[in-house]
Amino acid sequence: MNDLTQPAFTVLIAEDEDMMRERLISQLKQCYPQAQIVAVAENGNDAWDLWLEHEPDVVFLDIQMPGLSGLAVAERIRARSHIVFVTAYDQHALQAFEHAALDYLLKPVTLERLEQTIKRLIERIQNTSKSASQTAENSVSKSHAEALNSIANANQTSEKKTKPKWLRASVGKQIRLIHLNDILFLQSDTKYTRVVTKDGEAYIRTALKDLIEMLDPEIFWQIHRGTVVNAHAIESAERIDSERLEVILRNCAERLTVSRSFGYLFRESN
Repeated sequence: MNDLTQPAFTVLIAEDEDMMRERLISQLKQCYPQAQIVAVAENGNDAWDLWLEHEPDVVFLDIQMPGLSGLAVAERIRARSHIVFVTAYDQHALQAFEHAALDYLLKPVTLERLEQTIKRLIERIQNTSKSASQTAENSVSKSHAEALNSIANANQTSEKKTKPKWLRASVGKQIRLIHLNDILFLQSDTKYTRVVTKDGEAYIRTALKDLIEMLDPEIFWQIHRGTVVNAHAIESAERIDSERLEVILRNCAERLTVSRSFGYLFRESN
């Protein structure tokens, strides 16, 4: 499959096993040199951060990884990249999402099987128009959601975490208890997370990417790699240009930038 007239695409690989990760990288370079591997992650949290940074065309996701599972990462990516699951699960368990993901690869991945996946990717990329991609970005299809839920229910590996109602934050020499309802937005700040309320700001040592796992995604929207906003605090979203939006908040003069990856949150429903 070394026909250089075939389309190039960018790739993110997320796999926590060193041997499997290096094997997949080597095989991908061997069977399709046009694939540009822009990022490699060893856990689910890094996979999501790297996806936000690079927005690759294709993501190879191991299902069971430290941090976020491959399924959780896929749910966040939605239809904005082509997903290929890499897993040790048998085919029976995978039937539920066979039509949701572009493909799945059983470990250990063979070169012949990977070549089949590449063929599917090429066909999908060539047949998918820009308008179809934008439509897919606006919503996760019913089959996609059902498929991910089926696998998640069949292969639960961890207990559900209780969502906290308070955050403990430092303000000078004081420790403040901040109720989640009072938070306007959270923002990464070097080793800390900045917590902004209508009454001021405070800092906590927990990284934003770890906090996201404890927050209700229906209320706390990630709008940028380093910013999560309380949806109840949003006054409006203002378009700056064809690709950029800014969020205007109630009771706050700061305006928050919405990255291109999260613009779909503010598109009108059809």
